[in-house]
Amino acid sequence: MSVQSGRPTVTRGQIRSAVIGMTMAGLLLGVGLPLVAQTSWHEIGQHLSQLGPLAALELFGLVAFGLWCYTFTLTGSLPGLSHPKALIINVCGSSVSNLLPGGGAVGMAATYYIARSWGFTRRNISTSIIVSAVWNVLARLAMPLVGLAAVSTSKNALPRSVRTAALYGGVIGLLVLAGFIVVLISPVLTARLGRFLDKRVAGLIARWRRGDQRGVRPTIAVLLADQRTRLSVVTKSGWLPMTFGVVAFLGVYFILFWRTMTAVGVDLPIADLFAAYALGRLLTAVGVTPGGLGISEAGTLAVLVAWGADKPASAAGVLIFAVFSHLLEVPLGAIGWAAWWKSAKVDVADDSVDVEALPEQLA
Repeated sequence: MSVQSGRPTVTRGQIRSAVIGMTMAGLLLGVGLPLVAQTSWHEIGQHLSQLGPLAALELFGLVAFGLWCYTFTLTGSLPGLSHPKALIINVCGSSVSNLLPGGGAVGMAATYYIARSWGFTRRNISTSIIVSAVWNVLARLAMPLVGLAAVSTSKNALPRSVRTAALYGGVIGLLVLAGFIVVLISPVLTARLGRFLDKRVAGLIARWRRGDQRGVRPTIAVLLADQRTRLSVVTKSGWLPMTFGVVAFLGVYFILFWRTMTAVGVDLPIADLFAAYALGRLLTAVGVTPGGLGISEAGTLAVLVAWGADKPASAAGVLIFAVFSHLLEVPLGAIGWAAWWKSAKVDVADDSVDVEALPEQLA
């Protein structure tokens, strides 16, 4: 994503990546689902037809409610951001992320440009992106552990894939949490890390820079110290709404998953459904396809089939869930981009002139 006249534009390379990524996802869904479920598209189609208009409307309502819940994470991480604007950022970022392999970085760029156009400072936006990303990573990595606990009382044997995901998710989550806490509470360690990066990395960044900043070495130690202060303030003031937003979003989407499976005739204990859902959410981080599309569905389907769920019904369920949880966010994102396009913009050339956007504690 690039910027022309302050407006984000999509490059040819990104369009090409989107086409390739969505083609790969389509092949994984078209070939992989019948293969994993050991069924045919004719049988899957019979279960797809069970989703009536009222059920589809219910699923759409759950998607909208889940996306609104996540606005609490964004407003908690970026003081001064309203919920309607947070919803615009959410759907716009998700739409581009869901079209490109490894599209999270492009989604972050979209978040930056939109928030910047509304007058928020660069540093506040970067703090928001970091904090909300950490909250998302921790939640998604913790979910397999919750799924492990949920199925511990189930009569079904836990598949090896879920056990492995839970183990690695827990370990990585603890490491991320430990690193984040160290940055928040230890100015000494932050300063040491900054000096190390100044020596080892600043020169590389200077060579990578373009335009007026080409060849200019960044003062990473100063930036890290400033960011540590901002992270600490935002975390102290916004941890509750940020946590609520992430947990509510993932919880509502689990209800979406459960209601989808019910609509197509999948009959499994709710604990087993949650474990399958948790694994699928973890697999969305696989950047081979946009949002892990195809990979997430294949993994979820494998767990459902291993637990004895009806095979064609399970395949139909994961496909419908992919449509509502992934593909639907693309047209919703188009609406979000239109809303942003029509919204009032703030012409901010430098952070020194938009100090009003800073939280009071950091101004």
